[in-house]
Amino acid sequence: MELRQLRYFLAVAKHRNFTKAAGILLVSQPALSKMIRSLEEELGEKLIERTNKVTELTDAGRVVYEYAANILSLTEDLSRSLEDMTDLRRGEISIGIPPIIGSLFFPRVLAAFHNEYPNVKIDIKEYGAKKVAESILTGEIEIGVAVIQMISLEDFEVYPIVKEDMVVLVNENHILAKRDSVALKDLKNEEFIFYNEDFALFELVRQHCISEGGFEPDILFQSSQWDFMSEMVAAGMGITILPQSICNRVQNRSVVQVALKDTTLKWKLAIIAAEGRYVSHASRAFIDFLIEGKKSLLPQHNQ
Repeated sequence: MELRQLRYFLAVAKHRNFTKAAGILLVSQPALSKMIRSLEEELGEKLIERTNKVTELTDAGRVVYEYAANILSLTEDLSRSLEDMTDLRRGEISIGIPPIIGSLFFPRVLAAFHNEYPNVKIDIKEYGAKKVAESILTGEIEIGVAVIQMISLEDFEVYPIVKEDMVVLVNENHILAKRDSVALKDLKNEEFIFYNEDFALFELVRQHCISEGGFEPDILFQSSQWDFMSEMVAAGMGITILPQSICNRVQNRSVVQVALKDTTLKWKLAIIAAEGRYVSHASRAFIDFLIEGKKSLLPQHNQ
């Protein structure tokens, strides 16, 4: 059974006349009659009684009419829905965003995207970077934000969005507070305040301390909140290393920023999606929107 058969049948049933239906469908009357006969033969039932120039539906014809009308209506709804999705009149994005990144950048980004695509629903999962990557690979979410150095580039499509310096935060009375810059090796004997292991920044900073500084960091406290970490620094409990964007939010005047020198340690963020997997129109539009608008929507430290 073909949709065209049902469409032709509905036209005949609606206009009760083969000639009129053929004219509306822009087909010849013999072709229309042949199509209706093929449908009747396929179903094994007579659907239309032909009386002079007027047609009437049989009992079977009335049943087929109801089903055919519903089938074609659903088909049209499907086409419209796909068109709406393609044109971003509807759609859904499932995205994983680490809390630190979400609070820094994405309220502004999401507001701007929603303003342009108001009918696209955005489902946000606040996960640490490791879980973002895992959830994308398992299919729980479609896209996410991650630290580039902490993911396998073979497993993901990567769209860089932010690159900025990492900065040392120390108490104003710390011996390093008067220095313009320090190298990681200068921090060997310091006590550190780190993010929790669930955060990519934990392993990123730790690995650079080992590879460039030559030491395993002495971690005194760990937290999931940058503001708590900076307050611990203000209280003289240790030092920390955070991205420039976060450091710029620290208001406590007892905390001093010291630049890092002679290091490859950077905070590199990207939108990621599973390599080779289908990405929805809505998610693709979000990626394009972010890449094209990142100069105005995202920080520009050392981009």
